[in-house]
Amino acid sequence: MQNISNILISSEAFKDGGTIPAVYTCDGRNISPALTWSGIPAGTKSITLIMDDPDARSGTFVHWVLFNIPPDARGLPEAVPDNQTLKDGSRQGNTSYGEVGYGGPCPPPGKPHRYYFKVYALDTKLDLPAGATRADVEKAMNGHILAKGGLMGRYGR
Repeated sequence: MQNISNILISSEAFKDGGTIPAVYTCDGRNISPALTWSGIPAGTKSITLIMDDPDARSGTFVHWVLFNIPPDARGLPEAVPDNQTLKDGSRQGNTSYGEVGYGGPCPPPGKPHRYYFKVYALDTKLDLPAGATRADVEKAMNGHILAKGGLMGRYGR
């Protein structure tokens, strides 16, 4: 079995398990929060980020898919543009909103939902086009994960 190490991921916007500020949701500017990470192992060829909400009524809702992030990246700035391909060559996949790029939390009224930001260090670049689905990305990552980590925030209305 593959030995997968841990990536530490954090955000200045909220603590792990804390509330995601409204500016990063559909109730605010709907921009992505800045993220930082450490613990990317040697041999990493690319980094993938997937953000999802497992508490959605219809099943896990995908809010962000970003892959082929350069291996020397140590985070993402606030308000990553919704371009299919970013200046550094990263590619964005389709979300459950049916769009490319970050789609912030927008739960129905009621109990707050949990939003997981998961980062994966891979031993390969993914041979996928921009607009790929989470399922496409996860299938392509299979057997290539060197390290992973996560950050969870909550948001309710």
